[in-house]
This record gives sequence, C-alpha cells and structure tokens, in this order.
Amino acid sequence: MVAVVATASLCREWSPRAPRPPWLGRHNVHTVSGGSILVAVNAVSALPELSPSTFFSEWELAPLPLVLTVWAAGLYLLGVAKLRRRGDHWPIGRTLSFVVLGMGSFYVATSSGLAAYDTVLLSVHMVQHMVLSMLVPLALALGAPVTLALRTLPPAPRRGLLRVLHSWVAKVLSFPPLTFVLYVASPWALYFSGWYDASLDSAYVHEMMHVHLVLVGSLFFWPLVGVDPIPGRVGYPFRMLLVALTLPFHAFLGVTIMGQTRLIGGDWYPSLHAGPMGSWLPDPADDQNLAGGLLWAAGDLVGLVFFGVLFVQWVRSSMREAEREDRRLDLLEARQRAEDQGHG
Repeated sequence: MVAVVATASLCREWSPRAPRPPWLGRHNVHTVSGGSILVAVNAVSALPELSPSTFFSEWELAPLPLVLTVWAAGLYLLGVAKLRRRGDHWPIGRTLSFVVLGMGSFYVATSSGLAAYDTVLLSVHMVQHMVLSMLVPLALALGAPVTLALRTLPPAPRRGLLRVLHSWVAKVLSFPPLTFVLYVASPWALYFSGWYDASLDSAYVHEMMHVHLVLVGSLFFWPLVGVDPIPGRVGYPFRMLLVALTLPFHAFLGVTIMGQTRLIGGDWYPSLHAGPMGSWLPDPADDQNLAGGLLWAAGDLVGLVFFGVLFVQWVRSSMREAEREDRRLDLLEARQRAEDQGHG
C-alpha cells in the first residue's frame, strides 16, 4: 500500500518537460517560429564542469526511473523471500545480478549525474546508451526473473504467465534473427533519423528512448542468456555466432559517428556554448568523435564479456550433460551385471 501511495504521489507531482538546454530557464522558454532559436527569460544556474564529483552532486529524484526501479526490485525481492520462507534455494548471484547490477545500473544511468549531462554532452549520452542497451538487459536476464515468477506466483497468475510465454507474440518477439536485426538497427535509426533530435526536444520521447533501449536489449540478450524458460532459445554455437556478429556492427557505427561531419542533434550542442557552460564545454565535433569511440570500445568490450559468459555456460552445460551420460551408462552397467548374476 505504501508503494502504491508513493507511486501515485510521484506521478501526480511530476510534470514532464522538454529536456531543453540546462542553462535556459525552466519556464518562459519559447521557440521562435521559423527557426530553432530558444529565448530564456529567466536563467538558472548552469551545470558545473563535468567531473567525478558531479556524478554525485547532480543526482536528482527522477520519478519514472525511481518507480520502475522500486517496483521491479521490490517484486523480485518478495519472490526471493517467499522461496526462502518455504525452504527453497535461490542463488544469491541471480539476486545481485537483477537487483544491484540490473535495476541499480538502470537507476544510476537515468537519475545520477550521468543523466544530468546526457543532453549536454553526446559522449555522456553514449555511456548512458551502452549501459541501458547492454549492461542492464544482460544483468536482468542473468537474474532469471521469469523463473522466479514461475516458482512463486499463485496458480492463476502462473497459468497466465505460461500462456504469455507460449503465445505466438512471445515466439515472434524472441525469434533470434529478428531480435538481432532490431538490436543492431536501432542505434542507426536513433542517430541517423530525426529520433534523437526529437528526444532532445521532448521529455516524453527522451524517457521512451531510455525504455526502448532497455526493451530492445532485453529482447536480444534474454534468449541468448538462456537462463529463463522463454521461447527463442537456441544452441550455444548459434548464440555465440549472434554475439560475434554484433561486434562489427558496433565498430562500424562508432567509426561512422566519428567520421561524421554533420553534428548529431543539429544545433543543439553548439547552442549550449552561448550560455554559461560555454567556458568549459568541448567542441561539439570533438565530443562527437569521443562519443563514437566510446560506442566502439564499449560495444566490443561488453560483447566480448558476454561471449565469455556464453562460453562458460556452454562448458558447464557440456559437463552436466557428460555427468548425466555417465550416470546413465553406470545404471545400464549395473543392470547388466544384475542380470548376469541372476542368470548365473
């Protein structure tokens, strides 16, 4: 009940606004017809120069990420507590992966200083992008929330969840070739269409972009991790092939962004130099070059780490299969000895 009241209060008090340049006033900001000139009547304090300390000092209470984090982590922990009350085991690593690394990273990426600067520096946005599209989905999938739900839900909701998992919609959305195309095509659509510009002009589009990154990443990583009983799971060789195929796409996108002469976001980032932050902001072209490099490096790094995770899972699966085969052969051998002794 407390969570419901808190959620309703936050949603009622939050009035989304366009993520306009931070040095502009929060009110009385107008767009001049026929151009993209923003006029601020009331200026506010500019963000300080980006530094490790601003990661903490510029933290804000963002209602939507807070509500999503509290509900997701809370429901997960309730499920774990229910299992323990009835004496069942749940790996602590899964809990840490989902709650701390998954939902924790999601909240940090959307509420900390990282979020405060994501419309000020494209390079910071790119770090946020990689966290939301790769780290968060991978950690959530390793937490196996679907398995936890199937083990803790009452019969009626459990049957409903099973119907969803067996539906044609779930099978289509988890079809590996489709999720691969969505995963590699989404960044191109984001940065080389009007989508990113729209996210700078609209708070709703900005928030939905964050949700989209997590959802598309989850559709791609969840079947490949293969911990939860969801459709779309394939053999380990094909999983590793799909992960390997993402590496050149990230590299090519990063290099393309680095080589772009057109600024992503149009005149958004250059316009920030007209405000108080102009004294410390880097050249937009240099920052875009850095953003492309970060995308390239981070995409390859996370991809290689996940490749390693899949390899370890493959080895463990093979070892378990070998153990099962050994037990089967031992059982057959024991039965054969018993039959031979009986005949003797």
